[in-house]
Amino acid sequence: MAISRLSTCTMLRGLLSIVSRSMGLENVTAVNSNSIIKRNICNTTPLWKKKMPDRPAPIDEADFTEVFLHGSGPGGQKINKTSSAVQLKHIPTGMVLKVQATRSRTQNRKIARQMLAERLELLEKGKESRVAIVGETKKKRKSSAVKKSKRKYRLLAEEKAMKAGEDKAEEDEVEDDEVEDDEVEEEGFEKADLDGEKILENVELPMQESPSKGSGP
Repeated sequence: MAISRLSTCTMLRGLLSIVSRSMGLENVTAVNSNSIIKRNICNTTPLWKKKMPDRPAPIDEADFTEVFLHGSGPGGQKINKTSSAVQLKHIPTGMVLKVQATRSRTQNRKIARQMLAERLELLEKGKESRVAIVGETKKKRKSSAVKKSKRKYRLLAEEKAMKAGEDKAEEDEVEDDEVEDDEVEEEGFEKADLDGEKILENVELPMQESPSKGSGP
């Protein structure tokens, strides 16, 4: 009976977790002063990523010509002695595109068609095309990362300078204390010298009697 209740509670907890995630609900756990755990479910707005435009539609095969060429560059005989590179020429615009992204001719054909469609969309729509929007998004992310990195290193430099200033202040304080101690010692020595001179002035040395001329040995 206990096992059945435990399995039922586990199932209900799993269902509640799934529903909470799907509806944007957040399970918040709080502990009061009496060490009693309370669970509250609050509604949170899910953060959705910015949706990118759809990829452009494939171009009609009759609108371009396709030629297979020998590859070039590193890759050995698989590249240099096989016609794996693909060259497309769009007939209405005269745009020519050559792709040699992989060793596979099939993959290169697929990539070439996709790139040609994107370039034609860029030529037609400009900044509203998918390529332009994706490029602008990447540019903003890169700029944000650079700013974050600069901010991080600036804070580190400020902390380092602040620590160096504190260390310098501590060193100056120690030097001031040492100078004060030296001055106190010098004043003590001077006072001792003056006191010694005064003592010597106040002390009367005994007069030595000179031997009389008439006295014999």
